[in-house]
Amino acid sequence: MQFRFFAMLSRMRYINRWALMRNTFEENVQEHSHMVAVLAHALALIQRDILGQPADPDRCAAAALFHDAPEILTGDLPTPIKYFNPEIKNAYKQVEAVSCEKLLALLPDELAKSYRPLLTESEPETAVIVKAADKLSAYIKCIEELKAGNGEFSSAAKQTRQALEDMHLPCLDYFMAHFLESFKLTLDELE
Repeated sequence: MQFRFFAMLSRMRYINRWALMRNTFEENVQEHSHMVAVLAHALALIQRDILGQPADPDRCAAAALFHDAPEILTGDLPTPIKYFNPEIKNAYKQVEAVSCEKLLALLPDELAKSYRPLLTESEPETAVIVKAADKLSAYIKCIEELKAGNGEFSSAAKQTRQALEDMHLPCLDYFMAHFLESFKLTLDELE
């Protein structure tokens, strides 16, 4: 029997993000998930190694890789719609849960039990860091678009920055204070 889970995951690259915005460069869910994994790993390392608080960087990175996997089946619902009101937000969470179950059904049972917590972000400590990394990735996309002269992302950048600050997550605050401004630099300035 051939299981289709990984073939389905490879289709993340066909789901574009920021569909309602004019983009200087497209970003798909697979690219976004990679960046969220890098950022989640970094935030967890900061929390563990700099702030001396418990965190599992590897678990955070793995969960981040799969955090948007349900969008393979649902597509990327734009944020203004997804969070328009509590009813829509809850209904979308139910749709995502069904999508997760459909994806897990594409695995042998022995593997599905290991992927379930990654797809559902069932560990609260991990979920907080992945959510922060997800929002941070969105803000970095805004920075890159603004740097390219795309004013379309101005409002999204302000709202996303405020959302990051409102999280009051020490590892995120540290990242923003020590790493975030470098995303505004050119290649020559980075060297």
